[in-house]
Amino acid sequence: MIKRIGTVTLSVLLAGSLAACGSNNAATSPAASTKASEQPASSAPVKKDKTKLTYWTGDRHDMDYIKGVVQKFNETNGENIEVEMVVKTEDFNQAIDLAFASGQAPDIIRVKENTIQPFAQKGYLKPIDSYLDDAIKKKFPVIDDFNRIDGKMYSLPNYGSTLRLVYNKELFAKAGIAAPPKTLKEMVEDAKKITAVGKASGSYGFAQNFKSPESALGRSARVIAETSGYGGLGFDFKTAKFDFTGFKDVISSFKQMVDDGSTLPGMESLDIDPLRAQFAEGKIGMYISFSSEPGVYANQFPAKIEWAAAPVPTIDGTIKGATSFLGGQWLALSNTTKNADQAWKFMAYMYNDEVLKTYHEKGFGLSMVPSVSSVAKKPEIKGIDGFLPVGNDGTWPLQPTVTVEGMKKDDAFFKYMISGGNLDQIIQDLNKRYNDALDKAVAKGSVKVQPNPSFDPMKLMMK
Repeated sequence: MIKRIGTVTLSVLLAGSLAACGSNNAATSPAASTKASEQPASSAPVKKDKTKLTYWTGDRHDMDYIKGVVQKFNETNGENIEVEMVVKTEDFNQAIDLAFASGQAPDIIRVKENTIQPFAQKGYLKPIDSYLDDAIKKKFPVIDDFNRIDGKMYSLPNYGSTLRLVYNKELFAKAGIAAPPKTLKEMVEDAKKITAVGKASGSYGFAQNFKSPESALGRSARVIAETSGYGGLGFDFKTAKFDFTGFKDVISSFKQMVDDGSTLPGMESLDIDPLRAQFAEGKIGMYISFSSEPGVYANQFPAKIEWAAAPVPTIDGTIKGATSFLGGQWLALSNTTKNADQAWKFMAYMYNDEVLKTYHEKGFGLSMVPSVSSVAKKPEIKGIDGFLPVGNDGTWPLQPTVTVEGMKKDDAFFKYMISGGNLDQIIQDLNKRYNDALDKAVAKGSVKVQPNPSFDPMKLMMK
């Protein structure tokens, strides 16, 4: 049975006059420069047929702003191009798979660091090399294995996201906690204290949106593991093998909070927006998320409480690796689009300086483009200070994607958190199944890995 895909569609039926690559100057047609006396008396302007494009994104925190950007493009592109923006509210990756399988794929797709390579491997994305001139290549700091895959460019970097512990300052103060936790032990203890003073009014110490364990653990357990010196997806770059041992303390701590009753009831079926709504109402003490949250609490779910962001705790309080500074809402062209040139014009418009600068200044995402971040003002939005990149942030190298038989790691860990079991055996089983899948992928030639005995996660930090 296929799950219904929640969708919000934002269509702006407008057209106007913008030249390629984001210029706001009106395009001039050859006919427009011809003198009236030279034109046949009966001639009429030839109107170019409208080109309709669809742009799919899974991001909702910036929906209103991007809707305005799309509208302006439609009003001013000068080539009768009309873009329909579609916001998928659930299961974005599944929606993309279904769209390509049914021949209904969009023309432009929002991709992220964990989807761009799988999408490229499935043949969903069209290389954009032919559209890139020297100025574009110089402007954007391309990230290999993400923007450029196997020598082909599929996207350009635009926004990055930091990951932080988001916490309710009022609940912390009410529980007598002076500062956010620096260790996993402190996080468990703090969650218990907050629940003790807040449970009567429906407030609990910790939550994550575990309706989708992959995304929730992908930003919570992952970032704690990375900052503690382990590969956030369980890959050991020194040995070029999967090893989930580094997750043991992290997952054990999450389970302890569940066992203590310190987590929001119903967390296992909670999606991100309902979680944010509960946090904004003061019902959650802390959770882990991206730097998009300030925009959410300023616009989507106005916060009724005092809140802030802090570095995520590490296993023992010691920082042993970079905290992921992740690529954000990159854009890519669909390989099935019949209007690639027009789709590129829209993509180029989305990458113009004014759009990138305004996005950064509104706090929706942090610019990864030096020429933009150097002139952009600090986002004037409450809560952004705790999310701004610092020396501990950095970009981890690409970790191999494999097709594993049986339950995936996040599902296995989540099942343990809720139902219990033997965590050592679970980790041992994950190591075997993931490395078996890795060996098969290497033998097939779809994945290349090389041990790096000198790999140091501390050297990934920003200078």
